[in-house]
Amino acid sequence: MKASMLDTKIERMSVKVGEAILSQSQDGYHPKMANQWGYVAGMALAAIDKLGDWTGDAKYHDFVKRHMDVFIQEDGSIRGYKLNDYNLDHINKGKNLFRLWRETGEAKYEAAARLLLTQLVGQPRTSEGGFWHKKIYPFQMWLDGLYMSSPFMAEYAHTFQDNSWFDEAAHQLLLVERHTRNPQTGLLHHAWDETQEQRWCASGTGQSRHVWGRAMGWYAMALVDALEYFPIGHPKRGQLMGIFERMANSVVRAQDQESGVWYQVMDCNGQQGNYLESSGSCMLTYAIAKGIRLHYLAEIDRSVVERAYEGILQRFVTEDEQGVHLHQICHGAGLGGRKYRDGSYAYYLSEAIVSDVLMGVAPLLLATLEMEQLRESCEE
Repeated sequence: MKASMLDTKIERMSVKVGEAILSQSQDGYHPKMANQWGYVAGMALAAIDKLGDWTGDAKYHDFVKRHMDVFIQEDGSIRGYKLNDYNLDHINKGKNLFRLWRETGEAKYEAAARLLLTQLVGQPRTSEGGFWHKKIYPFQMWLDGLYMSSPFMAEYAHTFQDNSWFDEAAHQLLLVERHTRNPQTGLLHHAWDETQEQRWCASGTGQSRHVWGRAMGWYAMALVDALEYFPIGHPKRGQLMGIFERMANSVVRAQDQESGVWYQVMDCNGQQGNYLESSGSCMLTYAIAKGIRLHYLAEIDRSVVERAYEGILQRFVTEDEQGVHLHQICHGAGLGGRKYRDGSYAYYLSEAIVSDVLMGVAPLLLATLEMEQLRESCEE
């Protein structure tokens, strides 16, 4: 497809996707964003906030504030939040606090951000200082957790002028990359168990068996979103950009040549049962497009994300009188737990495939916004 045809589609898509999310609201509240303090809702609210910036329409910012105020109490406590769970997923929604504090000056938003930071101060760690993904997953680092926590730490450092949290964010991002990276493919395995006790990990490395597409997406977004706040003079900034470049090139090599998108299990392209998955594809498209736009990636051509985004529109997106729909979303995947998830190829293929859930639609909005911004920046 010619770039001009692609650009025409992109121009009108971000608002369509945003409105598809808002249309599910009842009495002004989206049921999946107002029901609990959760990481998927946090990602969706951040995407809607970006849509407000991009369109200049204040209703999107108002939507975010309204949903955050369901949880943020006047004393800065967070309804439904349990610090003692030491769950990195609980940090993600807090990314929406910084803008609210900057724009309103209301003390409750700063207090809530500092409450979440208190969790990170006490977050259990590996012997090298890596955050456990959750208290219930001892000595395990998951790629998911880097998205939940590292951009939060970087924006906290930027907002409150506390450079120690830049150091912490860099440490976490670099450490997990070192322990999960496959030297043959350059891709990152879903998780790492320092103790090598879990049945899901490989003896000798502690790495989980496979490269899950959405986990790669979580980590890629973590890197690019954290880097956005790092000062140019930070001693780890260049190293973070270097591993982002190396990882992005590995991701491009794993791109499906026919469709331009990525598989559910990225180290098993084309194997029986494997399928092209939309949420991870949207996340990777977002991260690489943003990296190109912000000049973090020196050797990745814009055509990579144009192909990926066009593949997303062709393979996963439909439109009807109800609006935009996204399909082929892996409902969820993890490792270990009570109902044990063994990290096998068969396991990743066994999880439900769904449509229109925020886990996929929020990354679609993020990817669409980045593609629109990239297009505009290339035209300037």
